[in-house]
Amino acid sequence: MTELIRRAQAGDRDASERLILENTGLVWAVAKRFFGRGVDPDDLYQLGCVGFLKAVQGFDSAYGTQFSTYAVPKIAGEIRRFLRDDGTVKVSRGLKERANAIRTARQNLTLTLGREPTLSELAAETGLAPEEIACAEGATGSAQSFQTGEEGFSLEQVLTAGNPEEDMIEHIALAQALEQLGRRDRLVIELRYFHGLTQERIAGIIGVSQVQVSRIEKKALGLLRQYF
Repeated sequence: MTELIRRAQAGDRDASERLILENTGLVWAVAKRFFGRGVDPDDLYQLGCVGFLKAVQGFDSAYGTQFSTYAVPKIAGEIRRFLRDDGTVKVSRGLKERANAIRTARQNLTLTLGREPTLSELAAETGLAPEEIACAEGATGSAQSFQTGEEGFSLEQVLTAGNPEEDMIEHIALAQALEQLGRRDRLVIELRYFHGLTQERIAGIIGVSQVQVSRIEKKALGLLRQYF
């Protein structure tokens, strides 16, 4: 796929069409999250394809992120933008602020570098993951990739069930749900699932017992399920 993306970025239309054909299932999987909102499914799919092609053009393999992880927020973002303009979707204040910060960083880097910054350069400048950039820009223009912890489980495995494509799509909703948590609850979840720390190590960092960390984690996961 890397070679196809490179060719598509260079203007090869055949490569772009092949990428869409090979990822039709992914685009449909994202699109069906928005079924029942008064928009024809085929139209949602076409909007998703536009977002997919934008992801192809913006993807930077040098950062090390999987293309699909970056593409999902772009696909959803294109659909969300259409629904937002139609008054169906509201964008959170947090995402708007993040998008503004990304926009400022992009403008500054463009002036400094004399060209459009790559995804890896923009991520380094903002301190955000590529998925977060895609999510914020998509929603306002809205994942964080949840990593596996030491015990071998991941946040999406705890909160959701389904095939890999659908689980990946849930990251978008999960990223927004995390913004609803209190600071300590979110810190525990981030240390536990983003950085793979044990409850014991987290307890030492935030100055509470391992039992308290366990309770905080359980409570936070319960809140995430409700938000999600």
